[in-house]
Amino acid sequence: MRFFLFAWLTLLQVVLAVPPPDGRKYPRPWFPIWRTVTVTAQGEPAAATGTCVAVTGDSSSSTASKRSHSIPFGSPGWTTERPSVIISTRSDSGSEAEQTIQVVSEESPDGDTTLFSDETSPASGQQPASSTGSGEVAPEVTPTPEVVTQPASPTSSTQPTSTTDLGDTNTVSVITSVNPSGTLQILPTDVPIESTNTGTIPTDAPSSGYPTSQPLITSPIPSPTELISATASVPTDQPSAPSETVSMVVPNIFAAPISTDPPPSQIPQRKDHPAPRIGIKSAGPIGTNKFYNNFFLGNQTSPSYLFPYSVTWARGGGASGTWGMAISHVDANQRVYGQNDPGSGAARYYINPIGIHSVCLSAKELGPGTVLTSDNLTDFSSLVSLRAREGGQAVIQFPLVQGAGFVTGVYNGGQPVVQTGIFFKTVTRASKEAKEGVVKYRLHLEDGTTWLVYAYHTKGEGLNLQVVNNGRAESTGPFYGIIQVAKASDGESEKVYDQACGTYAVGVDLSGGVNGKTGAYRFGFRKQGMYQSPVAQFALPHHLSSFDDGTRGKVTGVKLQTPTKGVAYLVLADSWTMVETELPTGIGFLPWSPEAGEVKGLSEGVRSFVKGVALQEVSQDMLQQSDQNSMYFSGKFASIILVIRDMLGDEALALTALNQLKQAFARFAENRQQFPLVYEGGWGGVVSSASYVTGNSGADFGNSYYNDHHFHYGYFILTAAIIGHLDPSWIPANKAYVNMLVRDVANPSAADQYFPVWRNFDWYHGHSWAHGLFDTLDGKDQESSSEDTMASYALKMWGTVSGDQNLAARGNLMLAVQARSLNSYYLYTESNTVQPKNFIGNKVAGILFENKVDHTTYFGTNIEYVQGIHMLPLLPHTPMVRRKEFVREEWDAYFSGGRAEQVTGGWKGILMGNYGTIDPRGGYDFFSGGGRGGEFKGEWLDGGRV
Repeated sequence: MRFFLFAWLTLLQVVLAVPPPDGRKYPRPWFPIWRTVTVTAQGEPAAATGTCVAVTGDSSSSTASKRSHSIPFGSPGWTTERPSVIISTRSDSGSEAEQTIQVVSEESPDGDTTLFSDETSPASGQQPASSTGSGEVAPEVTPTPEVVTQPASPTSSTQPTSTTDLGDTNTVSVITSVNPSGTLQILPTDVPIESTNTGTIPTDAPSSGYPTSQPLITSPIPSPTELISATASVPTDQPSAPSETVSMVVPNIFAAPISTDPPPSQIPQRKDHPAPRIGIKSAGPIGTNKFYNNFFLGNQTSPSYLFPYSVTWARGGGASGTWGMAISHVDANQRVYGQNDPGSGAARYYINPIGIHSVCLSAKELGPGTVLTSDNLTDFSSLVSLRAREGGQAVIQFPLVQGAGFVTGVYNGGQPVVQTGIFFKTVTRASKEAKEGVVKYRLHLEDGTTWLVYAYHTKGEGLNLQVVNNGRAESTGPFYGIIQVAKASDGESEKVYDQACGTYAVGVDLSGGVNGKTGAYRFGFRKQGMYQSPVAQFALPHHLSSFDDGTRGKVTGVKLQTPTKGVAYLVLADSWTMVETELPTGIGFLPWSPEAGEVKGLSEGVRSFVKGVALQEVSQDMLQQSDQNSMYFSGKFASIILVIRDMLGDEALALTALNQLKQAFARFAENRQQFPLVYEGGWGGVVSSASYVTGNSGADFGNSYYNDHHFHYGYFILTAAIIGHLDPSWIPANKAYVNMLVRDVANPSAADQYFPVWRNFDWYHGHSWAHGLFDTLDGKDQESSSEDTMASYALKMWGTVSGDQNLAARGNLMLAVQARSLNSYYLYTESNTVQPKNFIGNKVAGILFENKVDHTTYFGTNIEYVQGIHMLPLLPHTPMVRRKEFVREEWDAYFSGGRAEQVTGGWKGILMGNYGTIDPRGGYDFFSGGGRGGEFKGEWLDGGRV
């Protein structure tokens, strides 16, 4: 009669009197010598003893084999019996102890099944072990559904082996002995390895493509040799440019393209670009300043930040050694802070560790030949595929969307592998499906975190994981469907994830409209999977504060820390609607304040003083001063002419200066500047030829690699708006050129096949990213928040004067969103609850990356540089964003008590102009000849461009 018995064993160790010589601490105590263990199962003797143990349930059997696998609950051959195991142990001193324990790999009280556990105390509901020995119990193991017999010596010992090449020595193999009457799986808990849950901190500052010069021209501007004469005649029938209508109603400001025409003929076209398109399957323009860029830059292994999760293609390396996708989430207590500034007491930076592989989704088919490709690249999403070989079918596809509640892998017949670089503490399969067809696993990791894995199969069998070792679990067969990973933030979050599992977003449809001073924008999530379930997406703080009532009601209590934008909350909804009720429709070209509105009138004394300065400014050689080797320095001359006409009322002088400005602008519109623009079809955009000519990726501030386009082109767009305002007849001949610049940085529609949608402005984050096609570990970044809003203001004003109502409305909405988001993420008052308390004393971010915030600049660490880069340029919309409360706190922290006098050059002009927003008289006193801030010098105005 054949008995089918199943037994379990733990390998018990003894604590040596002498600790490890290197004093290293491990997750469990490490003992360098295995004890000899003899096992009797159900009263029958074990087959062998040795450094590790082979166990059989029938001593009459002459065959045994060893495999590396585990057994899912409920599979054929599973038994609910709990055989006792008698373990006799012999210590080094020769004494013996006998222990009877109960097998622990079975259903828990709630019906769940623990597939693996390295716990050293009895599980809940389990009978405690009675022993005169160590008191440890066996790790939880599950029986196998298959019986494999191979000839083997019954006295040979089983050594740690694995049927899979793990590619990583920092794991421990599961040992399973199988014969016709018994199966044993062993995973030692006391091993000489450490959980890698701390990650690494990049210490080298990125340099490629980053500007290292000041954003101000520091060479002296010669004084004019003679003053300009007002020679222009003022036409009596000059038409007026369109003005903004406060009552305008636009139903969907994102629907229509600006244009679908090719770039103007004076812009040459070429198909090459110095940055290759690595693994990109999409045709047409590609977003160059997006969260997913690292997947096709460098060696494709730098993280992409979804918020709150980050994902990394480990490419066979890192803590897990996976060839799949590594998923990470960093809590606030894992951050690293820089030294405290002696003056403010605030940390100089904070950064989140990278390289933590909490949970990895892979497949057995993936290995050294794996290639990563990117497709369906949009402004919010991308589809990343892992293929076993070049040209092969996708084994796993990852639809990555900003704010994703789950990281989702789509399998089409591959054999899933779930890995971790932190190591499993327990792996449990829920006894009940989360939904029909959705299997759920709980992964408790050695760092104390809990991750949930949901598997929704669309055909074939459900996901059946077997634990191979404490870093790896494999499916028993191919899988068709999706596997989703989420971090459980607390005990209640699992219930929320259960509601949303099986559904995932693959993209976002952006729409919006305005009605007077109220604007709204909507994220409509394109979803797949179980369509009846809501989409789970994380909302950032600026979303939460602007949600309409319907969306606010769908916010759950599930929250996770983001890398640099506070705490995100999970929302279960197929769409979000955000509302802004203070669109800056009343802000035009003239000075503006929240209290007084638009300021037009000047006293006679102020008018006289300003006119004298203005005459000096417009008498300078604009044509020569604008002839620079960078687009960034060349588009900042128009405001003084606007003041002359609209505030001083001198139309003749204004038109005389305007004619010179038109000539200077024509050099660029005709593409005759030092480094002409080119349209390159590799990525789809208009770039400086500087890097093509010089071979230097950082030339022209990296413009050729798509750095800073909204800064560079924003100044030209604003200049064009002012020219068009002063002379509407100029618009038709120049509209195509200016619109080309607008389309490059802020194209709203995929119908435009020449430019990607929203290159710079990120509607999920609520601000722009300046960083272009350069691979960096900390993701995208932006330095100047004020120039970010300048670009939005430029779009608003060009849309207004050119008659593009949609563009004007988008500019207004962007400014309102930025006023909200920047005051959470970039500009810090004492009441800020988003950024770390020990960082908000810096008052401004400095450089904000996706993964860190560094209170510095790329061109120097002077405090006026760091604070000033978030001030310049000072424009009518500035008080809307840089609010009085913030400006006062910043001034008191850094520049009060005479410290402003220590600032020199153009930076003092910026600083005192900013001070004027809280003390208009004090600001005027400085610029009119002295007072607070010290003596003013006219050359600090940088040729009228600040």
